[in-house]
Amino acid sequence: MFRLNIKNHTYIALAYFFMAAALGILLRLFYITPIAANYKYIIHTHSHIALLGWVYLALTAIIYLLFFHGAKLSKKYRYIFLATNISLLGMLFSFPFQGYAVVSIIFSTLFLFCSYFFTAYILKNTPKKHRNTHYYKLIKAALWYMVFSSIGPWALGAIMSSLGKTSIWYKLSIYFYLHFQYNAWFLLAILGIAFYLFYQLKFTFNPSEFKRFFYLLNSGVILSFFLSTYWTNPPLIFYLAGGLGSLFLVLAFYKLFAFILWNKMKLKQGLSPFIYRILQLASVLLIGKIVMQSLTAIPFFADLAFKNLDFVIGYLHWVFLGFVSIALFGFLNWLKLIKLPKKAFYLYLSGFLISEMLIFYKGLVLWLGLPFFSDYFLILVLVSALIPVATGWILGLNLKSK
Repeated sequence: MFRLNIKNHTYIALAYFFMAAALGILLRLFYITPIAANYKYIIHTHSHIALLGWVYLALTAIIYLLFFHGAKLSKKYRYIFLATNISLLGMLFSFPFQGYAVVSIIFSTLFLFCSYFFTAYILKNTPKKHRNTHYYKLIKAALWYMVFSSIGPWALGAIMSSLGKTSIWYKLSIYFYLHFQYNAWFLLAILGIAFYLFYQLKFTFNPSEFKRFFYLLNSGVILSFFLSTYWTNPPLIFYLAGGLGSLFLVLAFYKLFAFILWNKMKLKQGLSPFIYRILQLASVLLIGKIVMQSLTAIPFFADLAFKNLDFVIGYLHWVFLGFVSIALFGFLNWLKLIKLPKKAFYLYLSGFLISEMLIFYKGLVLWLGLPFFSDYFLILVLVSALIPVATGWILGLNLKSK
């Protein structure tokens, strides 16, 4: 009989990752063979299951474990988790057939309410011993950003009925949601988990340094949203706000990486070599994310990104498949929530890195007029297939060992 515990919670997240990766392959196949499906509908399914199935469930599993370690899942939490999965399955089986329509919108709305209930549950029930820690402050901020990001989906309904999909407010609502998901909720939650790791290894920022880091980080997160408005040719103040946000983020992460380098030996001694390499790789990918995001503070690069979809897809995959997913693999393995076979991880990493090179190469082809080879889409499918193979391998191994 299936019993819900935090490990099973994690395996369900992995299953959603496998399904999202498989849907990604289906999207690639549209370019090389006729597919009896609606491309846009599959994109909606792929993105929702990836972000809300894999990342959301993996992060919430870790957050629950950190704050309620050793405790059984409460009845209230089980109900939240069950409702969350009903909403995810509803989206999985409605988006491919109707896109954004009545049924999928009902399940998407249910998910939003589930995320609110989860946030309220964590903020209300977290034991006092955690509440003054640096990791709790980061995770608390991450949860509020997740709630804040939902303003975007709520606004979409009103915008579609009154202004239509051609309105700039339609795209801005989507960008608002994605910004505060990718650059706030995911980012701060992962940083919170990292600070929990620092705490367990007996080193942490002194209070005044953390306060400066925290304010710089949050100011940068909020102001950098204005980078997503550059394509509308907004007033000068928007450009200044976006540029200032990028500067604040660079300063915040300079402080963070200086702190990590200062404590490098403690990290090496406190982690297995494999987990250390995974988190080291996630750090490099985070630096790449910050560099790419900061470049869009320059109007030329902001305009280039808006006009070149491959650069946008490359960036989103860099964050999702790269920084976020690789960090999650490292943390889930460190917390013993999953077993992570090295060969499967390196297979995943190969699929991610080579597919990223191919996506950015296509962006450069369109930008600079470079030569384009005829078998590009077939090779991209074959390389990208390594990702669902690897995630399926990891999932299968964990289910078998269980």
